[in-house]
Amino acid sequence: MNRNDFNPELAEDGALGPCIGLLELGSIARGIEAADAILWEAHVDMLFSSPVQPGKYVLLFTGSVKDVESGLRRGADVACDDLLDQVYIPQIHEQVEVALRRRGGHINGELDAIGVVETKTVAASVLAADLALKTATVDLFDLRIANGLGGKSFFAVTGIESDVRSAVVAAARLAEEKNALARQVVIPRPHPELSRHL
Repeated sequence: MNRNDFNPELAEDGALGPCIGLLELGSIARGIEAADAILWEAHVDMLFSSPVQPGKYVLLFTGSVKDVESGLRRGADVACDDLLDQVYIPQIHEQVEVALRRRGGHINGELDAIGVVETKTVAASVLAADLALKTATVDLFDLRIANGLGGKSFFAVTGIESDVRSAVVAAARLAEEKNALARQVVIPRPHPELSRHL
């Protein structure tokens, strides 16, 4: 599977605004119904509304704070018991958009440290990645959501070891609070060959 197959396609005509909402549902049918309800409820740009493995449905949309909040409420109401997780970020870090659009993902040279946070939900991974980037001076070089991962998601950051540790601790704590942390690791001074496989 190509690394580009992991994330749903973001709408070509849409740009991730500073405010985003994301809903993750356990039902594809209910996900489609929630997407329709959100679009009727609020003036948002739906960046993706797509089934993801294993049989989940993820919606990501952007707009004004008021519209995104309204869309999230309406989508959560429609999702009801099928709602697995949700995210509201009023000011998303720009590197998250780059990773979702899969324009990043290749690193070269020696690295001081790599941090990886693996989550049980898409929503937790997006939220934790955003927090990691806002906590310390790190670079996000990978964010993969759901497809090909059995429904799990992960992100990876690089930077100075102390910054990577701070970012991973903050992100892992957030994911753990949501009962969505699968695993986190920090690899100081990774082998030079490892970057070829990331």
